[in-house]
Amino acid sequence: MFNIIGRRKWYFLFSTLIILPGTLALLVWGLRLGIDFTGGSLLELRTEREVAPADLREALARQGYDASVVTTTDTAGRVSYIVRTRGLDTTEKNQLVASLGQTAGTLTEDRFESVGPVVGRETARGAILAVLGASVMILLYLWYAFRQVPKPWRYGACAVFALVHDAVLVLGLWAIFGQLFGLEVDALFVSAILTVVGFSVHDTIVVFDRVRENVGRFPGESFERVVNFSINQTLDRSLITGLTAMFTLTALLFLGGGTIRNFVLVLLVGMISGTYSSIFNASCLLVVWENGELGNLWRRLTGRGASLQPAAA
Repeated sequence: MFNIIGRRKWYFLFSTLIILPGTLALLVWGLRLGIDFTGGSLLELRTEREVAPADLREALARQGYDASVVTTTDTAGRVSYIVRTRGLDTTEKNQLVASLGQTAGTLTEDRFESVGPVVGRETARGAILAVLGASVMILLYLWYAFRQVPKPWRYGACAVFALVHDAVLVLGLWAIFGQLFGLEVDALFVSAILTVVGFSVHDTIVVFDRVRENVGRFPGESFERVVNFSINQTLDRSLITGLTAMFTLTALLFLGGGTIRNFVLVLLVGMISGTYSSIFNASCLLVVWENGELGNLWRRLTGRGASLQPAAA
């Protein structure tokens, strides 16, 4: 049997090292928001010959457009250019394509989308409310579902901590990816984040439910040993379920279309993080809380000394 709980400090340290760069990137750079949130127009074009994105940006600047240009490649190896700029009507779009044709040659228009700034603000507000609402409902549901065990609200709080861990990890990575590779946050990104949240909580509930059963089955055992035993009982199930989803998403990432690639990548990263946090973070935090280690750490940080007894709920 693996002593997972006994090595909990290493798992917390690993999570901190993974999340810290992304958190700093969020604070410094922020997310690269797509037109779903900022408003504007998105134009995807294919050219007969490959052109440097800088040349396209220069051509757009000469026409008075402050635009970003991102290069993408589909599974057939065809290069496309995604141009994002201020809102365009059909006439302006046609003039823009014609002017770019003088630089890039014959152009093929694959996609054109426009979103107004009001719609973008409503989308951003709805995305934030969706994530917050899901977190609150999960906390209340787990509080009710585990009402027969002592301190049931801790189970909900630890599950919410695990999903926040997964969401912050994905957001941080996308802040880095947006700066390095031009990846944007759009409505599909929000859908993927909510899916990741659901997967993370689902996996955590499986472990916590086994903890609830074993607490009643082994009343004389320490809580730490019970939780460690419960994790080992569900370890195979968690890994098999997670790996099955990851293999499928990996196939979609490399073989699927370019329009869903970012969506699939968010799901893949989130499910890896969700599987890890359910096993190595949520349950370990539950033990740390039960043992009063959080209170002892706070007292040491504030210079009040550490207590030898577990903190009361």
